[in-house]
Amino acid sequence: MDIAFLMDRLDTIAPENETTSHLMYECNQRGHGVYFLEPHDIYIRENKVVARMRNITVPPDLSMRRYWRSLINCLKKDELIFETVTDLDALFLRKNPPLIYQTIEFLSSVNDQVFMINSTTGQLLANSKLYTLNFPEIIPETHVSRDPSRLRKIINDFGGAMVVKPLQRYGGEGVIKVSVLDQENLNSLINYYVRAYRSYPEREPIMVQEYLENVQKKGDVRILMLNGEIIGAMRRKPRKGDFRTNIHAGARAYRHTLTDTEWRICDTIRDRLIADGLYFVGVDVIGDKMVEINCVSPGGIPRINRMDNVKLEAQVIDFIEERVAAMKGQA
Repeated sequence: MDIAFLMDRLDTIAPENETTSHLMYECNQRGHGVYFLEPHDIYIRENKVVARMRNITVPPDLSMRRYWRSLINCLKKDELIFETVTDLDALFLRKNPPLIYQTIEFLSSVNDQVFMINSTTGQLLANSKLYTLNFPEIIPETHVSRDPSRLRKIINDFGGAMVVKPLQRYGGEGVIKVSVLDQENLNSLINYYVRAYRSYPEREPIMVQEYLENVQKKGDVRILMLNGEIIGAMRRKPRKGDFRTNIHAGARAYRHTLTDTEWRICDTIRDRLIADGLYFVGVDVIGDKMVEINCVSPGGIPRINRMDNVKLEAQVIDFIEERVAAMKGQA
């Protein structure tokens, strides 16, 4: 099979802790052709969706460090492969937020001819934090607005701490805790986040969500789901003086056994994820509430692998091989 990875630059990745590097490595170990491209490499030629790609297939059985060095050396070569996207068997869409909508629009026309994980339709629907509103019964109290006065009233009426979240960032970037006890800073922060200096239509809507107190001590749980089924999980606890549980924000990962509540949350979202083509996602849970679904570049495989002595990337590539075989059988 020929499998491509559309994402950000690879030379900044620490491969031992990145899900993408483990997925690439597993593809390479199985003898698949592995290719890399960035969002700007997609274009249209003679009515067909075409991509500038680099072949990053290297010899098998290397250590992860040696594998990654060999892969990066492939990127330094001048050779570019210009291929019709439909010549690929599968395409991982793992570009970190924000989504490049033009790229997704280009790829949408071939969504039924190349197996994409996750589908272009699913990414358009779920790339922002608003997707969780499809499941109001299992998420914290949530408000979204671009009106500073309305947001201040929401926080004042709530009476306790709340969390402000930009809609399309990742890794905990821009997530802050606010309180009615600090009105001056509250006003300034809200005005900054919504860009209140702009006219109302040009402002940035932000999410204001109930702050779940137990995040400080117990952190959150990252659950990885594949085709609606749970394949692994870990607990993430914030570093001292922070409440964000993102590993990129300094949180630490711990082994975790799922609770009945966490299983029920995943049962609640399973059918909708599959229907929207969201085959591989990271679900974040605090206590008995789901706070986020990451469908664009879900991570966690390397750490869960080490803690649980598993190899989750093998399950992901098994699934892709099965789906590609099924698609070819229908052709």
